[in-house]
Amino acid sequence: MLLSDEKTSGTAFPVGINLAGLAWFALLVVAAIPIYWIGLVSLGQAWITPEYSHGPLIPLISLYLFLRELRARPPAVAGTPTNRRPGIALLLFAFLIGIFGNLVRIPDIVTYGLILWVGGVMLTGFGWAQGRHHFLPVVHLVFMLPLPQFVYWKLSIFLQGVSSEIGVWFVSLMGVPVLLEGNVIDLGIYKLQVAEACSGLRYLFPILSFSYLFAILYRGPLWHKLVLLLSAAPLTVLMNSVRIGVIGVMVNSYGIEQAEGFLHFFEGWVIFLACVGILFAMAIALQRMTPNPKSLSETIDLDFEGFGAQAARILGIGASKGLALASVLSVAVAAAFVLVPPADRVVPERDPFLLFPRTLGAWSGLLEPLEPAVEKVLRADDYINATYAAAGEPGYVTLFVAYYDKQTEGSGIHSPEVCLPVGGWEVFSLDPHKVSFPDTVYGDFEVNRAVIQKGLDRQLVYYWFEQRGRRMTNDYLAKASVVYDSLTRGRTDGALVRFAIGITPGETEAEAEARMQRFMALALTRLQRFVPQ
Repeated sequence: MLLSDEKTSGTAFPVGINLAGLAWFALLVVAAIPIYWIGLVSLGQAWITPEYSHGPLIPLISLYLFLRELRARPPAVAGTPTNRRPGIALLLFAFLIGIFGNLVRIPDIVTYGLILWVGGVMLTGFGWAQGRHHFLPVVHLVFMLPLPQFVYWKLSIFLQGVSSEIGVWFVSLMGVPVLLEGNVIDLGIYKLQVAEACSGLRYLFPILSFSYLFAILYRGPLWHKLVLLLSAAPLTVLMNSVRIGVIGVMVNSYGIEQAEGFLHFFEGWVIFLACVGILFAMAIALQRMTPNPKSLSETIDLDFEGFGAQAARILGIGASKGLALASVLSVAVAAAFVLVPPADRVVPERDPFLLFPRTLGAWSGLLEPLEPAVEKVLRADDYINATYAAAGEPGYVTLFVAYYDKQTEGSGIHSPEVCLPVGGWEVFSLDPHKVSFPDTVYGDFEVNRAVIQKGLDRQLVYYWFEQRGRRMTNDYLAKASVVYDSLTRGRTDGALVRFAIGITPGETEAEAEARMQRFMALALTRLQRFVPQ
């Protein structure tokens, strides 16, 4: 296959069909498929969920932005020097990210590498001088990616809390008596749970994408564009809170069916369209502030003229030495990735929780299965949820452990910080706390100590993340340890361990804590058989 010299074939997309260039380009794309395959599969799985159902539209919108920019930049003049080295370097870096994601079995990392790969392909095809002007469409692809699970849950619980507070404020403004307990809105006869689906995430991501697109198409000063872009998140949260408030008022007036079924779905779409309408209204208002305001049609650039011709320019991609080098390197990297077998995953032996003792000293326990909906969200490979009581001990102690064979590929621990407000519990304090159990393999370690309350009920809670012999209180560090141990030990198993005890009337926190630690000393001697160290 004949390659023209770099200096005489500087055009990235010359006029006409270039079979040699197309062949090299196709080879570049095909070579990347095995490296990014698990990322592509994870995208498909995420896009069928309500929160990311907008995902398939994102590449189409990015393509529209790309063609729009391409129309404004004609092909480079033949003979113009073209620097493709930054594109090749970015491709190689993107491959490293993708391979790393495969090694640690985390598809999210692979999809991040995929976005970088798209940028590398663009820079390799165009060269640096022209390609650097087309990064906005590439950056827009970020909106098609699912958030990492631990970030998703953190953001979800934050938005649930904010939406609950503002929603209750709206309900009270309408003269309806209302009380908020955690994320549960108490209307007296009815109680509404502001669950994950009501957090606003399913509106936030598409609205953020829309505002990004809107800011690019908007014809006006840069600060106008920034206002439109940055207003998307608070606008979505505010409108979602209005939605929750409207549901609360309708439930109070017409019954609980107002919070379910089609009406709930319809109210969600109304809020989404309202957010879009408000963005348009903001654009008009910003234009009115300029010396020579434009009409809405002039303010937003929606011209599609000539896109077909721009898309056809891909047929003339030049068979440059840079493109050929990028393709050959991609094939070499892909071949090494496919031919070198991945490291074996280590799944340690353990006893199932069905065998966990029902009697620990004077304490007798009762196993309680979780509700199916909770089990579905938990996605644990094994768990125990047991309540223990003993003669002479006031109240009871609950033991909950969720074990995961792997904490990658979408599986992983959910922090109790996420679950407690959804159950109506309010967290009064949450601090690290050192405990000591010298007669066990655990010895001295740190736990998260929380005091929670729902109505008149108060509980003291200990929890930590059991990570392959390490006890951790920070879920971000726990996730980082999964990545490290996946590479160095081939293990990604782990567990959430939680002990909780009711604080009885007249009992101090210190007395309840001493009672719980007496039980923990017995339980921890058995736990290592079920959660491998």
